[in-house]
Amino acid sequence: MKTFALSLMFLFTINGIAQSVGINWISVAEAEKRMAKEPKKVLIDVYTDWCGPCKMMNSSTFQDPEIVNYINKHYYAVKFNAEGNDVVTLKGNSYKNQEFDPARVGGRNGTHDFTKNIAPVNGRIAYPTIVYMDENFQILSPVQGFYKSDQIKPILTFFAENIYKTKTWQEYSGN
Repeated sequence: MKTFALSLMFLFTINGIAQSVGINWISVAEAEKRMAKEPKKVLIDVYTDWCGPCKMMNSSTFQDPEIVNYINKHYYAVKFNAEGNDVVTLKGNSYKNQEFDPARVGGRNGTHDFTKNIAPVNGRIAYPTIVYMDENFQILSPVQGFYKSDQIKPILTFFAENIYKTKTWQEYSGN
C-alpha cells in the first residue's frame, strides 16, 4: 500500500511538472481550428526579436508555473512576431508584412498587417502587446507593456472568467 501511495505521489508530481513546462504556443490557424471544437479565449503575444521587455516577459512571466497553467487552461496562446513574414489568415481575411525585406537581418523589418489590425492602442503600437480575444476572435483589448506574473494574473482572470462582461477594468482592479 505504501508503494502504491508513493507511486501516485510520483505520478502527480510528474503530471504537475509536465503541466508547468511551458505555454502551449500555437499559430493563429491552429487556434482557429481548435476553436471550432473547443471554444476558449485567445491570447496573442505580439513581440519583436529586438524587444528587450518582450524577452524579459518570455523568460520570467511566461515561465511562472501558475501563469503557464492558467494560460494553458483558459486560453489558446499565440506568439506572433510583429515583424515576421508569415501570412496569417483569420476568419477568411489574410494579412502579410508588406514591408518585409529578407535582406534585413537582425534589424527592424516593418510592421506586419496583422499587428496593425489587432495591436494598436490609441493609434500606437508598442511591444510587447498582449491581445485578448473572445471565442469569436473579437478583440477584447490589446494590453501594451511588460507585466510581471502578479500584474498579469488579474488581467488574465478579468478576460478568461468573463468579469469584463459585468465590470469595467477600473471597478475590478480598483484603479
